Amino acid sequence: MTCILQWIRSFINWSGTWLSVKTWSKWSRTSLMAASTAKTPGRVRTIIVSGLSGSGKSTAIRGLEDIGFFCIDNLPVVLLHQVIRLCERGEIERIAVGIDVREREFLLDYESALGLLSSAGYNIETLYLTCDDDIVIRRFKETRRRHPLQEDDSIHKGIEREKAILHVIRARATRIIDTSESNVHELRQQVQGLYSDAETVPFHVRIESFGFKYGLPREADYLFDVRFLPNPYFVDGLRELSGLDDAVSDFLLEQEATKKLIEKLSDLLAFVLPLAQEEGKPGLNVGVGCTGGRHRSVAMANFLAEELKKGPYRVSVVHRHLEEG
Repeated sequence: MTCILQWIRSFINWSGTWLSVKTWSKWSRTSLMAASTAKTPGRVRTIIVSGLSGSGKSTAIRGLEDIGFFCIDNLPVVLLHQVIRLCERGEIERIAVGIDVREREFLLDYESALGLLSSAGYNIETLYLTCDDDIVIRRFKETRRRHPLQEDDSIHKGIEREKAILHVIRARATRIIDTSESNVHELRQQVQGLYSDAETVPFHVRIESFGFKYGLPREADYLFDVRFLPNPYFVDGLRELSGLDDAVSDFLLEQEATKKLIEKLSDLLAFVLPLAQEEGKPGLNVGVGCTGGRHRSVAMANFLAEELKKGPYRVSVVHRHLEEG
């Protein structure tokens, strides 16, 4: 699948710089007409994400990416059919494509391209984001960015031009979301709720054991220091073992402090994880550290993983410094 993705990106970059809009339009229509004759519906779920600049398209696309969609932003609509066909040959079953006013002349082919895709049996969903003009203007001022259609006049006139250009996309939209009263977290949560399905990858909790003497894991959202637990390194017969061995884990579980720690950390994560999900995070990284990353942190990471696997989470464990400790 990696080769397919690389080819798609190379194909898009090459096509955008080498061929003219007119040439691509003609070639795309020919290809789509052939697909229309074939009448072979695609299995790839395809969502077009469009809408006004400043309405939250980037947030929506990132939200879809977090629930497993392969996302391409600013794809010329004349290439949509080719991308779908490439995805059909690979292992990609869900794609989201950002299409907006940055496409300029390519948008002239939007209606015909979607019509031919529909005739060929493809069910293309369109999510259109809109927003009150005043909110869009405020957002552009807050980010100090220039509206893509703003010239020497006001942002308001640029917004009006954009609405006129995107009217053809809005008219075919299967869903319209007004983001005027939504923040980025609420919008992401709403989009994920609309397009999640039973095949969506569950919330991922990655637990990583490490040794403090080798440095902290950069990607950790939470770090827990377990160096206060009795150290198996100083126990006869356990030094050469690791937290993966039953003798080490049994030794630690005999300690009252270990039992209490497992209970307290499990309770904390049980409280935190649903809140992280609601915020729209795709997962959480938890670091568990001891001195060398070989005994206590390894065993504790495994203890926590076993507790979390009882819940609705996808749990993975990585022992970063097991061999160095």
